[in-house]
Amino acid sequence: MATTATTSAESVAGDAVSRLAFFVKVSRPGLWATSAWFYLLPVGRHNVFHSAGFWLGLVYVTLPLGFIIYGWNDVVDREADRLNPRKGTFLFGARGTREQLAALPARIAVMQALFLAVFYWLDGPRMLLWFAGLAGFSALYNWPRYGLKSWPPFEILNQAGYLLVFVLSSWLNHVPQLGWRAMLFGALFAMHSHVFGEIMDFEPDRASGRSTTATMIGVVPAKFLIAALLLIESSLVYTHFQDAWIAGFLACGMVWFLLDATLLWKARAYSIGEMRFFLLAWNAIALASMPWVWLSASLTK
Repeated sequence: MATTATTSAESVAGDAVSRLAFFVKVSRPGLWATSAWFYLLPVGRHNVFHSAGFWLGLVYVTLPLGFIIYGWNDVVDREADRLNPRKGTFLFGARGTREQLAALPARIAVMQALFLAVFYWLDGPRMLLWFAGLAGFSALYNWPRYGLKSWPPFEILNQAGYLLVFVLSSWLNHVPQLGWRAMLFGALFAMHSHVFGEIMDFEPDRASGRSTTATMIGVVPAKFLIAALLLIESSLVYTHFQDAWIAGFLACGMVWFLLDATLLWKARAYSIGEMRFFLLAWNAIALASMPWVWLSASLTK
């Protein structure tokens, strides 16, 4: 009897850990550093670190924001994700069972409602508008059959929805909104990041019949597209914000993708280990550059 009770308790605990791991994977921790990096841009040189609103917002743009953006995507992409070898990890996202994915929408709604209530209390009714915008961009991208994710190149343009992170940061921390040039930089950055994800998913997307910009134009042209976006971003940051460090990093990224497209991988698929290295390297760069982003406040000029 005691052995049976122990085994049952262990099973319950194991199920709870498995569910928690699945929920965390859904939010794609490999992309949390990018969201946090965006969140810090508007607050450069503002003393916000004593504010509960700052820390709650920073928490929100990691797991809770990823939960709605990528969780909705996982529900719609169940068949494609089943063929994707990089899914089922904390870096690249979950590969849920039918039962897990069926339960996701209700859990997403509860989590968003909790943060909406907190942010409404902190900042007032305009937070209703922000969450409506988030739901709108997510629906526009993920709606079955008619979502922009199935209509390249509009799925790339939809990534401008990440600008909502800038808006949230400015509202919660009571600092000015970024100017249109900084907003343009943020939108282009989100777009080139999305195209890189499409390159990594090229084979499973093609096998599942999913149409993306990368599957339409091919891997090498998609890498040239990333290089072109990085060139625009680098020029924008250097010309209008005089930040040679960020501009130089973006220019190095442009050169890397040109070398990748012409000399290194070309159209060859990245291995899982290579993709893991790329994402971990970017996370390290994002985390290491956060103090500079705050200290320089270059994109707030």
